[in-house]
Amino acid sequence: MSAVESTAIPAKQLEFSAFYGQYEAIEVGGGFNIGRVSMRRLLSMAAVSSEDSRDAVDLALRQAVSTLTPGMAARTVPASDFEPARADRRYSLARVKHFESTEGQFEDLVIMRGDLETVLNVSQPSRENRTLMRKNAQMARTRGYRCLAVAASRLRRDGSMGKFLLEGFINVRPLSAQVKRGRDQEAGPQDWVQLNLWSGLLRTLHWLNVALIFTLSCTGYYIMDPFFGDSFFRGINPGFLMGIFRFIHFVAAFTWLAVGVVRLVLAFVSKDRYMRWSTFWPLKSKQDVKYLGQTAAHYLFLRDEAPLYLAHNPLQQLTYTGIYVIGFVQMLTGLCLYGLYHMSNPIWRAFAMPALWIGIPGVRLVHAMIMFIFWAFVIAHIYLAFRADSLDRHGGISAMVGGTVWLKRGSKPVDAPEV
Repeated sequence: MSAVESTAIPAKQLEFSAFYGQYEAIEVGGGFNIGRVSMRRLLSMAAVSSEDSRDAVDLALRQAVSTLTPGMAARTVPASDFEPARADRRYSLARVKHFESTEGQFEDLVIMRGDLETVLNVSQPSRENRTLMRKNAQMARTRGYRCLAVAASRLRRDGSMGKFLLEGFINVRPLSAQVKRGRDQEAGPQDWVQLNLWSGLLRTLHWLNVALIFTLSCTGYYIMDPFFGDSFFRGINPGFLMGIFRFIHFVAAFTWLAVGVVRLVLAFVSKDRYMRWSTFWPLKSKQDVKYLGQTAAHYLFLRDEAPLYLAHNPLQQLTYTGIYVIGFVQMLTGLCLYGLYHMSNPIWRAFAMPALWIGIPGVRLVHAMIMFIFWAFVIAHIYLAFRADSLDRHGGISAMVGGTVWLKRGSKPVDAPEV
């Protein structure tokens, strides 16, 4: 029996691929969790089995629990409290008394463990969680893993079971299916954990937005106020120079529209939870509103510490959501102004209608004011990014290049499991 503990626990989409342990021919390699349940709790739930079980998967899960939490043994239950999976029911049920919750409380549970689709059908999670589970399970299968789904139900006083709630899945695979481990399993500093946070696609879209907004702002300002001309570019007619700026502006504008369409589609189909539409509105409970106030107080130097978030805190996310809305309005006003030059086309005439209702100067004013709003946002964004990095030292600035951030081991982010 051997085990290796990864010192860099990746949290990309909260999908963990760390190597937790193995027993004989079975390896346990992380998994995917739903909600704020910690990875340790999910693994300990999956490891609950009959005390007389000698199944290789059960033994590998028990070993993984002791690897992830030294000195802690996996829970076992008497054979009378364990119902193994059957051909007509592809999951097992274990009745566990005084099982410790994430909040440190103890509760009596019935833990379901088995085939992913079967557990999904029984627990009936939301459509978004069901989609995320399937997409991440598909990714795990490409690495040779089998996804052992876990759901739990509170045990009532009369011995009956309540509704099963989906917790996530744990990856297991035979050693013959191993693939080469990548950077996710590399060791990091002893007291810090490196987390894969922002996907490559999200970072690409971010830098495309930076380049396009910069180009649109520079060319748009010149179109609004052509403050130089022939004296700067000898031999070029100033009128043609305006044409060059307008051409660059239009190309960048339609490219930005394409980026916006891609981002909208990804909000519904991406398996990355940080790109899903639900992240646009972070205030889902009273606690989130409370954390929003504490974060605002921290930014105003009225509070020494703010709630720890792995991704964006509520104030950041609301700001970014507002920028998305403003950017959408900017696209509409741009299409409106562009449509004025193509009134013979019914589609462009429809886009240009607001300019005919409120006046062309009014649309141009809104278009120009939004440009200045973007400038103010960029200045504040850069300042706050450097401020957060210098205070928290989590590598937030470099995260938009490499995709990883650093958190101290044992940290408890609000929006992620315990590190």
